[in-house]
Amino acid sequence: MDEVLKIVNDIKAGNIKPIYFLMGEEPYYIDKLSDYIEKSILSEEEKGFNQTVLYGRDVTIEDIVSTAKRYPMMADRQVVIVKEAQELIRTIDKLESYAENPMATTVLVFCYKYKTLDKRKKLPKILAKTGVVYESKKLYENQVGDWIKRVLAGKKYGIEPKATAMLVEFLGTDLSKINNELEKLQIILPKGSTITPEDIEENIGFSKDFNVFELRKAIGERNQLKAYSIADNFSKNPKDNPLVMTTGLVFSFFVQLLKYHGLKDKNPKNVAAVLGVNPYFMKEYDVAVKNYPMRKVSQIVTALRDTDVKSKGVGANALSQSDLLREMLFKIFN
Repeated sequence: MDEVLKIVNDIKAGNIKPIYFLMGEEPYYIDKLSDYIEKSILSEEEKGFNQTVLYGRDVTIEDIVSTAKRYPMMADRQVVIVKEAQELIRTIDKLESYAENPMATTVLVFCYKYKTLDKRKKLPKILAKTGVVYESKKLYENQVGDWIKRVLAGKKYGIEPKATAMLVEFLGTDLSKINNELEKLQIILPKGSTITPEDIEENIGFSKDFNVFELRKAIGERNQLKAYSIADNFSKNPKDNPLVMTTGLVFSFFVQLLKYHGLKDKNPKNVAAVLGVNPYFMKEYDVAVKNYPMRKVSQIVTALRDTDVKSKGVGANALSQSDLLREMLFKIFN
């Protein structure tokens, strides 16, 4: 995020580069930066003649260079944005010649999503000298919660830890999806609000009581009644609760418990850092690690691997998703 802010602040200060090569696995910041450039560099009057959006699947590098070499009309600059530029992966090295001597009156933006340039080659080095190369890296799951808090704090909102966990659990690390849901909540809730699990449930559709997060908590507490109740709810809504995802998240929970057992330094801060867990939730892990000795955790991890294979259709033709989920709980609790 710091690198993104630096690029934005440089543009605001008038330090505008002739080429911005935005690449990487996380499309969120690529979109944010290209949108900012599209909206900010030219005035509305200038955009009609001087702003061009191209798509990688429809053009060649030669087409892009030809467009970039045009002079602006009644403006200091023209802006050329190439979206889906990763479609040009086989010919992208042809950009070298232009990148060595780009037009000073053109701002050329490449949105090269889900891929990166080969840093051993000449092109990235040239681009770094004459323009800006930004790599948007995917966040790890344990980093997304802090990202959500930062984004909301910047817009004068707060969020409860459980609500954060629900968003990460159901939307994963896709920042664009998470941001879309956060924007919905910001329309509904007044500034200064703290987003709660109830807000998530009412406005986004994730149940605060019947979700994998609550299932893991019930398993950790050895609360069989609650765990089987959640499993029954999942069975009635299999599309919203695919067994593959449920198994994966329960498996990751027990892998974390295995790591917890193996730690010499069991200071809560150290445990939270090693497990990648928000310290707010450490009580749940403390309960679970007492309820499941290391030997039992190892057995459960093995059993969950078997359930995961069956959930993908291997050797479980006679068992429904509901039966597999119940079988998984039986192996955990017995």
